[in-house]
Amino acid sequence: MTTTGPILVTGGTGRLGRHVVPMLRAAGREVRILARTQRESSDGIQYFAVDLFTGEGIDRAFKGVDTVLHLAGANKGDDKVARTLVDAAKRAGVKHIVYISVIGTDTMPLGWFKTQLDAEKIITGSGIPWSMLRAAQFHDIVLDMAEKMVKMPVVPCPGGLQFQPVDSREVAARLAELTLSAPAGKVKDLAGPKVYPMRDLLTSYMEARGKRRPLLPLRMPGKAGKAYRAGDNLALKNNDQGRRTWEDFLVERVSP
Repeated sequence: MTTTGPILVTGGTGRLGRHVVPMLRAAGREVRILARTQRESSDGIQYFAVDLFTGEGIDRAFKGVDTVLHLAGANKGDDKVARTLVDAAKRAGVKHIVYISVIGTDTMPLGWFKTQLDAEKIITGSGIPWSMLRAAQFHDIVLDMAEKMVKMPVVPCPGGLQFQPVDSREVAARLAELTLSAPAGKVKDLAGPKVYPMRDLLTSYMEARGKRRPLLPLRMPGKAGKAYRAGDNLALKNNDQGRRTWEDFLVERVSP
């Protein structure tokens, strides 16, 4: 059963939220965005200053909300944020939580992925109907990484490291669809149409920028290196694929 009340969005001003929120508004839905500081509300969008770690100010934002779209993420503490959000959702009688996660949460032996898995478990075990999408790294994130690495005179290039980047707008469209529909549980992962070795991502970025840097091959050690070489961060079977390639993205965003 779908709902018609306000949709509360965390991370609504972020990289993904900037695409999702207009889609929800275009569908005629009222949107509330949780922000770190109070902002002026306009055009059917209300902003609420909320601390997602402490929960300060959160109950006021949840009043009358039926659906929550949880996009906010950080380098650490996502499990704690999920707990704060779920507790508030229960108090408010929320009927649907939609959550964006990342491919590899249950296969990659790294602390950040474990935190994401813990956040998933908090939401899926909340007793509130839910929908969850795991997505690959966005093109924008890979671009940020390439820009930082290419600033070095010699660019480290871990061997065996591969990515399957996806366009953030395609992820946003899928999340908007889930948010406007009935709870669907865990849906198919969403990744890009091609898998790229790290070397190819870096060299294509440098070509687009008109830069030249030597690459230094490196071997990633330990369990993490083994998992990356095995492709545990990829979604190669039974997944949905976006259409926009890394090359398409570079043509749009990067010029010499």
